[in-house]
Amino acid sequence: MPGKKVEAAQQPETLKTTLETAPAAASAFSITPTLVADQVYEALRTAILTGELAGGSPLRVRDVAAMVGTSVMPVREAIRRLEETGLATRLAAHRGAVVREFTVGELIHIYEVRAILEIEAAARGAVNVTVADVARMDAACVRMQKAVADGRVWDALDDDEDLLRTLYSASGNPVLVENIEQLWLQCRPYKVIGATEAIEHQDASLWTPQPAILAAARARDAKTAAKLTKQSLASARRRLEKRLEAQ
Repeated sequence: MPGKKVEAAQQPETLKTTLETAPAAASAFSITPTLVADQVYEALRTAILTGELAGGSPLRVRDVAAMVGTSVMPVREAIRRLEETGLATRLAAHRGAVVREFTVGELIHIYEVRAILEIEAAARGAVNVTVADVARMDAACVRMQKAVADGRVWDALDDDEDLLRTLYSASGNPVLVENIEQLWLQCRPYKVIGATEAIEHQDASLWTPQPAILAAARARDAKTAAKLTKQSLASARRRLEKRLEAQ
């Protein structure tokens, strides 16, 4: 995932809990005055991406401000940024925002667009990767496999995205990569759920495409890189569809 990584375990208390009891929890979760809006945004973003704030959770400006011990202005800015990145949605005028919920249909649409963009990026990147790019992909793959073995879901996803970002960036089209990263951000809560279940059930299928994509990039094989990317996204989509339909 793009952005600063924050381990869920490092959070002093789940934001879902603190938002419900904001005044009492103010001392448990404080933010320094420097770049307050950025820090409020990062705290809320991390809570959403790790599932601490579930879809539909209200983001009441005064509650969040009381919880972090700041004024309402930086909180409004942070929530506005969450809306811009697709992690929050506004119910109606003067009714505030909530953590965004995805339906199965909407998630399918996201994965359809991801497939279009990422298959193209993989094909273009595979023929343009440098030796340094391949080395970085290799290092990310090793880190990812170690994180999976250790049960570190967040790190495993970060390393997976680092590997793919390197490949896609070799396409030479930063706008393409930027749009892919935005879709990753929107999907991250569900990727966390899927990766957690895969690790808990020792399902290695989620982590097998990356070494094969790395091998295709090393061989400058655009056709195979595109095919593997298509298969990986289709598998991930099916896994998420099944998970959401079961809820």
